[in-house]
Parts: sequence; structure tokens; C-alpha cells
Amino acid sequence: MSDFVDRVTVHVKGGDGGNGAASIRREKYKPLAGPDGGDGGDGGSVIVVADTNSTSLLDYRFAPHRTAPNGTMGKGDDKDGSKGEDLILPVPVGTVIFASKRSSSNASSATATVAAAAKHTNGEVLADLSHPGDSFVVAQGGAGGLGNRSLANKSRKAPGFALLGEPGEERDVIFELKSIADVALVGYPSAGKSSLVATLSAARPKIADYPFTTLVPNLGVVDTGDKRFTIADVPGLIPGAAQGKGLGLEFLRHIERTEVIAHVIDCATLEQDRDPVADYEALEHELAQYADQLDVPLGSIPIAERPRIIILNKADIPDAKELAEFVKPDFEKMGHKVFIISTASHEGLKQLTYALSSLVEEMRVQVRERMAAVEEERVVIRPLDERDANGAQRKRRNAKAVGLGYDFEIEREQDRDGNFWFTVTGQKPERWVRQTNFDNEEAVGYLADRLARLGVEDALRAKGAHVGDEVRIGRGQNAMSFDWDPTVQAGAEMLDGDPHAQRGHDLRLEEAQGLNRRRTNTERRRQYHEWMDAKTAVREAMMAERQSGHWADPSRVDDPEGHQDFLKRFDKAQDEASEEEGSR
Repeated sequence: MSDFVDRVTVHVKGGDGGNGAASIRREKYKPLAGPDGGDGGDGGSVIVVADTNSTSLLDYRFAPHRTAPNGTMGKGDDKDGSKGEDLILPVPVGTVIFASKRSSSNASSATATVAAAAKHTNGEVLADLSHPGDSFVVAQGGAGGLGNRSLANKSRKAPGFALLGEPGEERDVIFELKSIADVALVGYPSAGKSSLVATLSAARPKIADYPFTTLVPNLGVVDTGDKRFTIADVPGLIPGAAQGKGLGLEFLRHIERTEVIAHVIDCATLEQDRDPVADYEALEHELAQYADQLDVPLGSIPIAERPRIIILNKADIPDAKELAEFVKPDFEKMGHKVFIISTASHEGLKQLTYALSSLVEEMRVQVRERMAAVEEERVVIRPLDERDANGAQRKRRNAKAVGLGYDFEIEREQDRDGNFWFTVTGQKPERWVRQTNFDNEEAVGYLADRLARLGVEDALRAKGAHVGDEVRIGRGQNAMSFDWDPTVQAGAEMLDGDPHAQRGHDLRLEEAQGLNRRRTNTERRRQYHEWMDAKTAVREAMMAERQSGHWADPSRVDDPEGHQDFLKRFDKAQDEASEEEGSR
């Protein structure tokens, strides 16, 4: 069984960001020294790198799930969390990364067989790693949450909350290897392509006299002294390969990067309905159909414009050599160079090798010129400024300005039962929701402030939203749903009884209370004299009242015997009443 894998689906996930910390510094003589909660560390990213030491995607066939490390959470005492390390995935040079999409059940009949064989189908091209060292981030790590130290400002001096870390990006991607070769050998099974690779290079592919001996592309390096080029044997190319017949569709991708296409034609075939010209036309028809499905990168030469070389093989057989000599003029009339060779007797191999080497050098120069021209003609596209209702050009405000209205969209949606809601989508609102700890009322209030400054509340009013309507931020499983109330208040706002106070208001650190800082000497003297003056004024007022008879002098005893005592007078009155009853 072959260990060559050229297409695999991989599930990648970036590391989650660490949560921020909510902490207040406590020191001797400084019980409330300010917030000191550190930020959470960012999660690691999954990065794919083209490595010359990697030759196959076999490792990802047996371990398709790859996850980067998470960032750690922040701590008190201004300690930030550590960042998760990036996960590096080495792949062979020539690997193309696609976004994965599920194969549709109503796929066309022409591709149904191939679609059923794969769990995913190719989506958007994400990256083309065609040079050693090329890299691409397939799953971005989540950002770490801010601690309350980073959230403090002039109006929110001691936040009692911190932001949560964002989850890392998670998705399925497809790695597809497209061999980097200069010359592609195409032809029917058993035409002698593998034997030609083994003869011209040091490669030793499997060779046998039956169809589909070659199940994987074979690459060989050909050295012509001061020049070197690579050749690739593309297996299984038969009529109908572009529609998934045989093995052709699975390996036709390996000719996309080649600069020269060489037709290896078997002149000794025993099949009655085949001849060299018919084989050539049949294979060219398959290549043309496959070329229509390709998105050729900028600067690349389309398959139809790449030079062809005709190799008439098995000239060591007399009948085959006679047939080759007979059809050679027909191919030359088409404008192709024709070589009659034999991999068994090595006839014509030297001339073929040098001809391929010369043609490869010419095509390399042409490719470099095309790439340079594309770089010079590259156009930089800048977004146009939006226009208002009157058609006048609207000037963009500073990115730090509030209520921009460019960072989100609001749609009114409704189901079959008549239930409706407003969906808010956008990078900023969705990210803010993920960062919010909804168990903390102050954090919820902070989220409401951010959304209001961004202009979400004004946009909801413009869309016709009323208090109590359902609002969803985001879509899918990560959507947050709540009843809209633009006047919702957070718990920290009600500490001083003022419903319009700034969210995050903390009386402990409010300078207006005079409790969080030491008094100056001047303030101490002033407050002391004010207190002494007030004390003297109270004494003078009490003395005046005493002299006027309103207050008794505590230094004089007006009733030393206690005759004016209420209890004694009450007891005396009771005794007198008892005596009167006894005398009767």
C-alpha cells in the first residue's frame, strides 16, 4: 500500500485567549491603591509552512485534528498571562490550502462518484505555498481579555470586572499537494512513463506490465551537467478522467505547476481502436476539460499555452519504430517537437534530455517575466467613501470617533409564526459579546456603553425597535439574545442613588469624598480652626441659654435633698392617698 497522500482534510483550532483578572491592590497604609488585574495571554495560532523536508501529507491523514495551546489568564499584582505558542504544521512545497465546504447531496452526476468518496469538497483558495518557507495562518488564536488595570480611566477608576478571552478560530481546511515539477509526462497506462522517469533520473518507481501500476505521482530529478530539472509521471490519465473516471481526476492536479507537457505515446499497443494520433487527441481533450475547471494564478501560463513535446516510445520493437516514423510528420505539422525513443535500448534518450532541458530554461525565463509584469500591473483597490441620502460624499470620521456605523449591520428578521427580532452583526459587537462576563452586572453595563458609543442603539431606533423587542448579536450558536432596553442600568451605577451616574462609578476612590488621599498641612490647620471656632460658638450659645433659665447649671445643685425628683414626688403622693383612705 502506498504511503503517498496528496489530499487530506484537517480540523484546526487556534488557542483560546486567557481571561483578564479583576483585582484591587492592597498594601499597608494603602487599602485601596487602585486596580492591578493583569491582561490574559493571547492563544497560539495554527500556521502552515512549506517545508522542503516534507514530502507527503501522510501525517495529517492519521492525525487530522490540530489545536494550538491556549493563553493563560491574568493575575493580580499587574501580572499578565503568558501567550500560547504557535503550532507549526509543515507541508510539502506546492501545497494549496482550501477552505472546506460540505459536499452537496444534489451534486451533478459527473462528479457524484468523486464527491461521495470525499467528506468535504474544495472551497475558497486560502493560500498557495509554492515556495520554500511560505507560510499561512489557518486558525488565528484568540485575543486575551483585558484586566481591570487596562480598563481603568478617569471616570472608571476601579472597575470591578475584567474582559474574557476570545475563543480561537476553528474550522476545517483541505491540504492539497500539487507537485512542483518542470516536465509532466502524460499518457495512457503502460505507455512507459515510469520507465522513462527511472531511466532519466535516479528515481525507482514501481514498474509492471499492467494498467494502473502507478498509483501515485513519481518525481525524478534529471541532471544534464550544468542544468537540472524535475519530471513527474502523472498516473491514470484515460478518456473520461476529467469527469472522475479512473485515477486521472485525483492526480491531474499535479500537472498544474509544470512548465512543459510531454506526451508519452505507446507505439506498440495491441489495441485495435488506438493509434498515436488518436491517443494524443484523446488526452488533449481531457486536459482541455480539466483546464476549464482551474483558476490559474496570476502570472501562470495556462495549460493550453504550455509547450508540448511528443515522445514516441518503445522504438526497440520493429513494428513500433515503423509506426513512429510513419506518424512523426503528422505531429510535426501540429508544431510539436517529436522524439522517437526506447527506454529499453536507451535510443534517443540523450537528444530528448537536452531538448527538455533547453525548453525548461526558456519557460523559466518566460514565467519570471510574466510574474514581474503582473507585479507591476497590480492595482491597489481602496474603498470608496460612502455617500449620504442627497448623494453628497460623506467624510469618514476618525476611527476613534463614536457611532461610526461602519462596523455593524442590523436586520429585522421574522419567522413563520410572526415572531420577529433584530439581528446585529459585525466584528466589533460580536467580539465584545464574547468578551463579556454576563454574571457581572458592571460588565454588562460596560458592554451596553460600548454598544451605545458604537451607534447600535441609535441604529435600532432607526430600524423601528421598541423597548422589549428581542435583539440578537451574532448568528448561530454563539449568538447572544436579550430584550432591548436602552435605559438598562448596571449595579455599579446605583451605588450613590444617581441612576444617570457613569457605569463603573466607585465611591471608595472618588476624590470628591476626600477619603482616598491625605490632607495637606494647610487643610489640616484650616479644618482645626474651623472646628475650634464651632466649639467655642456652641459653648457661648449654651451659656446664654443657661443664664436665661432654659438650661440648669451642671455645677450647681438646686435640690440637694431630691425634693424635686419625679419618683420621690410620685411615691409621696401615693402615701398620702393611702393615709386618706385609712382615715375614712
